[in-house]
Parts: sequence; C-alpha cells; structure tokens
Amino acid sequence: MEKRWVLKEKGEKNCVERLAQALNIDKNLASLLVQRGITTFEDARVFFRPKLEDLFDPFLMKDMEKAMERIETAFLKNEKILVYGDYDVDGTTAVALVYTYFHKIYNPIDFYIPDRYTEGYGISFKGIDFAAENNFSLIIALDCGIKAVEKIEYATAKGVDFIICDHHRPGSELPAASAVLDPKRHDCNYPYKELSGCGIGFKLIQAFHKRRNLPFEDLKLYLDLVVVSIASDIVDITGENRILAFYGLELINSQPRPGLEAILKYSNVQKNLLSTVTKYFGKELTISDLVFLVGPRINAAGRIESGRNSVKLLVCETREEALELGTKINDNNTERKELDTFATQQALHMISMDERLQKAKSTIIYDPDWHKGVIGIVASRLTEHYYRPTVVLTLSGELITGSARSIKDFDIYDAIDSCSDLLEHFGGHKYAAGLSLKPENLIAFIDRFESVVIEKLEGRDLVPEIEIDAELPLNAIHSRFYSVLRQFAPFGPGNLSPLFKTDGIIDAGGSRIVGKNHLKLFVVHPEISGGPFSAIAFQQGELLSKIEKGIPFNICYHVEENEWNGSVSLQLNVKDIKFGD
Repeated sequence: MEKRWVLKEKGEKNCVERLAQALNIDKNLASLLVQRGITTFEDARVFFRPKLEDLFDPFLMKDMEKAMERIETAFLKNEKILVYGDYDVDGTTAVALVYTYFHKIYNPIDFYIPDRYTEGYGISFKGIDFAAENNFSLIIALDCGIKAVEKIEYATAKGVDFIICDHHRPGSELPAASAVLDPKRHDCNYPYKELSGCGIGFKLIQAFHKRRNLPFEDLKLYLDLVVVSIASDIVDITGENRILAFYGLELINSQPRPGLEAILKYSNVQKNLLSTVTKYFGKELTISDLVFLVGPRINAAGRIESGRNSVKLLVCETREEALELGTKINDNNTERKELDTFATQQALHMISMDERLQKAKSTIIYDPDWHKGVIGIVASRLTEHYYRPTVVLTLSGELITGSARSIKDFDIYDAIDSCSDLLEHFGGHKYAAGLSLKPENLIAFIDRFESVVIEKLEGRDLVPEIEIDAELPLNAIHSRFYSVLRQFAPFGPGNLSPLFKTDGIIDAGGSRIVGKNHLKLFVVHPEISGGPFSAIAFQQGELLSKIEKGIPFNICYHVEENEWNGSVSLQLNVKDIKFGD
C-alpha cells in the first residue's frame, strides 16, 4: 500500500543551537528534543533521567481522599473487599497490583474478573450479585466503571459500595460511587491525564502508602505490572507514564516476577528460563517486546478461557506455580492465534467479494459465528490492511457485540457516540472501542457510522501516513549519535522512536533477499564519503531488482543496533522506500 511521507517541522533554530551547546550533543539530536517540547537543560534532565520523586501527589486526584476514607472504614470494620477488573491486560495487571498490595496487609479480600462471554466488559450485574451473595461490601473497580451509573445504583441497593478507578472518558453523568478516580473527569485537576487503568490502581496504593507514612521504595516492586499495562494499552509514554515505564522496564529486566518470567519462557526469543531477562535475551526488553511478547499471552486467557487465570499467574509467588499456569495460558494463546487467523482470512475474503465494502470509507463486517475473544485482533488486522476505521461484529447471546479500531486522527469513540441511540452499550478510546447493539439495529448502525466517516474523512486521510522526524545524512550516524539516541527510550505513543529520511542513496552491492521476502541492504550516498551502511527492510523483497539496477532511492528508517554472531553494529531499519522523488 502506497504511503504518504510527512516531514515534521524542525525545531526552532536558535533554540536547537542553545540546547545542542548546553547538552554538548549533535544539532540533529537537539532538534529531535525540541520537537518533543524539550527546550532547556532542565527539561532534558527530566527526560533523560526520570525520577520517581517527580511523580505527582496522588491526593491531587479528585476523590482520592474519599477513596482512602472508605478503605480505612472497611479495614476498621473488617469488611470483605473485592478487587474487580476487566479481563484484558490493563484490567488484569491492575487487579493483580491492587490485590497483591492489600492482601499483604489485609486478609478478607479477593478478586473478580468478569467472564467475556456471559458478562462482557466492565462492571456486570452478575459480578455485583456475586459480591452481595458472598458478603463483599466494598468493590474496588479497576479499568472500568466510569459509565456504570445504573449498575452502581443496583449495587448500592444491595449494600455494596464501589470505589471506581478508571481512565476512560466519562459520560454525561458520573456513577454515585463512594469515590470515582479518573483524571479525565471534567472536575479533576490531576496534572497528568493519560495514566493506564493499572496506573490509576498504582496511584491508589501510592495514596494509601503515603497516608500511612510508609516508604515509597516499597512500591517499586509493582512497577513491572504498570509498565506491562502502559505498553499493552497503548497509552502515551510521556509525563508520569514515562517515569513509570522507565522503572518498570528496569525491574522486568533485572528481577521479573515469576508470572512474567513464565510468560517470557514461551516467547520465540527465550530458550531457557534463567534468573534475569537480560541473560536469556542478550538485550534488554523494550516496550515493543512487552506489546508483542507479553500482552497477547496475558490477553489470551480472557479471550479463550478466563481472565482470572491471568491474575493468578501475575500474583503467584513461586516459579513452579507460575510455570504450570504459564503453560495453560500459552496453550490459550496458541488457540487464540488459530481463531484470529481463521476469522481474519474469512473477513478479508468477505470484503474482496463485496463491492460495497470495497468502496466504503469504513469497514463494518459481521459474522455471528466468529469467536468474540478475537474480534478486536481481527479489527486491528483489517485496519492495517485497508487503512479505514473498522468495526468487527459477532453474535453474543441476544446481542451483536463488536470491537472497533481507528486510523490516525480519526476519533472512533466520537463516531460511535454519534450512533449511541442505536447501541446498548459502548466505551473506549480515540483509537479503540467496544460496543453492543440489538440485531435489528445493525443496518441502521452501518449506515450511520459510514455517513459519519464520510463527513469527517477526505480521500487523503485514507492513505497511511508516515510521519518523519528529520532528514539525516548517512555520515551523521555513528556510535556517539546512537548512544544519545537510545536514551530517548522508552519509546511509544507520544515519544515514538525517531524516524529519519535520507534521499538519493544507491545500492553499494551485496544487497539480497533474506528470510521471507526481507531486503538486506548495503547502501551509500554518492555525494557523501563513508559506508556502506547496513540496512534491513522487512517484507520489501520485491524491490530488489530495481535497487540492483543502481537507481537512486529514498528511505525512511529507524537507527538501531544489530547483533549477529556476537558482533554488534548499527543498522538502518527501513520502514519504506520510494523511487524517483
């Protein structure tokens, strides 16, 4: 698929020069920092050297004091507490964190994960009934609940109080819970709005710890769970999230908890379960590794069997127990792969046979027999393939349920909200959402959603965009440049790995296809001395014949380290290639 290259504006020249001098770094690097809003030495210190002391006071969050008072009351009265969260990565890591913390100091406590198929996302009537029937008088709800107005009323009538810890956008009315913690509340002045659900859970225990004058150092052991949620829920890695992710990765790379270690055992990279991650990977794990290696396996339990198993794995204390649970969850993941591959192939075939779907600006596709646990993955794959706002639907009980995924700069939550009168339930973010509706409303929903997309998007918006940070001459790439560049990590939304562009390069000879259609390149610039530079372009092997003819071409790429046979060298990871521009 053809892609648009968009070059970001350079940082303001005088500001770049001052920062380069203050930090004693290359102007190309200083410009990248200015693009990220880092303009002073102090800004750079905070960016490059995150400190846990820079985390905000949790009591700045609206209702945090109320939450503490309700928990203290529960402790004093020896009430039973139920920690409740969704079955995805953010929900299960949040439950594991809050449950583990309080279980160490308070015994009448348990956790609850709703069933994806009988209860669906969020707080359920069944979960409330479970709490009431088993004498739980306080539920701490994590990563859900901000729109559960009717369910909180139902719980109150049953004598069950709620503390809601959520990070999704509220509706027009907040639930009447004992406390509602959500930085996205319009009346919440908490300085950072982009915490994950597990991040809100962390602020809850941080507040409790502070209230009891306990050392913050005790809380560092929970940051591995927080970084897994940050990575998997695709929240911005800026501000507090950057600090939490930095120290969470540090913990995973030095002393992973047994549950995470067991999950890593089943990745394609690790061969033996050893004491530290770095030993068996030969490199430190990154946010991307958590997204692709850890998150899908934690999610698989809730997709195929029960999200409760993921929490059990994350809270277990022994390697033996973790390996047993890890095996079961890896089996879930294998089954999940088979199901989502089958459904994706069916969906692609359906679109190819339907002229209306091919011409539409959105993709809404329905099959009553698809597995509910994989439709979100299928939606992501279709979005990548066709680059259109996408909703994948299946039948669940008497309702049609769906997962939605979006493209750059299109708020799919708002689009679904404009169809809310046709829906039974919906929730989510700008780029991902879930919904349910009655079968008789399906056609009307498809038509309404497509009309919203047509109104909001132009043809240009439906061409994938590659946003490039800067043009870079090849001879600017060297070990000192990379030693600073790597400190920009952890990378993720809000702080993506810098993408560079170099025009007019040519094949230096020796370029070839490796693996399954990957290009291994050796390139030089005819007007610049040095090189050749090694590069890899995944899934672009069809361009080799043109490259071998010596035709100049342009590349956009990340700079990375490549280890091969014990030797480490710099490599260009080429994301796209263009000729003739």
